[in-house]
Amino acid sequence: LACTTCKNRNYTTTKNKKKQKRLETKKYCRFCQKHTTHKEVK
Repeated sequence: LACTTCKNRNYTTTKNKKKQKRLETKKYCRFCQKHTTHKEVK
């Protein structure tokens, strides 16, 4: 997962193969030093 603010990749996750939508969650970004939206990237 990558931060939508600074674009740094902070988290790795496993994805359910049946759910094809892009994963998007609010997580803490250590580079921004705050909670931001993180989206799935290739």
